[in-house]
Amino acid sequence: MSKHICTRWAFDLGSWKPTLTQLSQAVASIQPEERVRLMKFHFIDDFLSSLIGRLLMRKYVSTCSGLPHHQVRFARDVRGKPYWMREDFDGPPLSFNVSHQGSLVLLAGITGEASDPDFGIGTDVMKIEYSGGKSLSEFFRLMKSKFSAQEWSYIGRPQHDEREQVKAFMRHWCLKEAYVKELGVGITVDLEKISFSVDTTHPLNTEVSPLTGTSLRCHDQPMENWHFEEHLLLEEDYCAAIAFRNCLPQVHGRFQFLGVEELLVKSLESELEDVVSYCQKALLKPYKRS
Repeated sequence: MSKHICTRWAFDLGSWKPTLTQLSQAVASIQPEERVRLMKFHFIDDFLSSLIGRLLMRKYVSTCSGLPHHQVRFARDVRGKPYWMREDFDGPPLSFNVSHQGSLVLLAGITGEASDPDFGIGTDVMKIEYSGGKSLSEFFRLMKSKFSAQEWSYIGRPQHDEREQVKAFMRHWCLKEAYVKELGVGITVDLEKISFSVDTTHPLNTEVSPLTGTSLRCHDQPMENWHFEEHLLLEEDYCAAIAFRNCLPQVHGRFQFLGVEELLVKSLESELEDVVSYCQKALLKPYKRS
C-alpha cells in the first residue's frame, strides 16, 4: 500500500474573538451560497466553526494545487458533503475532510499520485465529556445497539472509572464517525457491525498521541485496507480520529494548530464592503455558553 502526504490542521475557536475586519476578510473569501448556509445558524459558535472549516478547506486545496484562493471552488454532493470542483486541473488527486465540535475545528487531508486515485480520508473530533440528563449507565444502555460486544467490553473495563469510560466511548464514536464520513454514508449503517479494536499498546495520552494500532472488522471481516490514527487534543479534553482508506500517511504526525491570520487572505476593498452588513448581523448572534 502506497504512502501519501497527510496534512492535519486544527483551529481553537476559544483563542479567537473575531473583529469585524477579520470576519469580513473571512466571509469575503467564501462562496456566496456558503454565506447563505452559514447565516442559518442560530448561535455564533456554529457560524464560526463552520466558517473556519470552509477556510481550512480552501487553504488546503490552494496549498496542494497551487491555485489562488479565489480560484478554488467547492460544491456539495447529494448527501451535502463538500468537494473540490477540480474541473480541468491536472494535478495530484487529494482527499480531505473537516470536523468540528465545541471549540475545535479539524481538517485532515491526504494527497496521492495519479496512478492510485482510489483512496480517501475521514476525520472526527469529540469532546471527552458526558453532559446528558440521564445517568451514564442509562445512556450506555440506550446506545447499546451502536457498538459491538467487543467494543462494550473495552468501554466497560473494570479498571475504567467513569471518566475513562466516557473517554473510551468517545474514542470509539470518533472512529466510527471518521470511517462512515469517508464512506459518505453517514450514521445510517449498522454501527454494531462496525467493530473497532483500539490500540492497547499504550493508553491514549498526549505523550504517545497519535496511536496507530487500531484495527477494524465489518460484519466480522477484517478491513485490511483501512488504517487509523487516534489523537488527543487541547490538554486531553478532546479525542480525534482519522480514517485512511487504501492509503497510509508517510508520517504519523500530530495536528498543527493554525492561527486565524494563517487562514485569511487579502480581499479587495469593494469585496469587504459587500459583506460588512452581513458580518455585523452575524456578530449579533448569541453564544451557546452565554
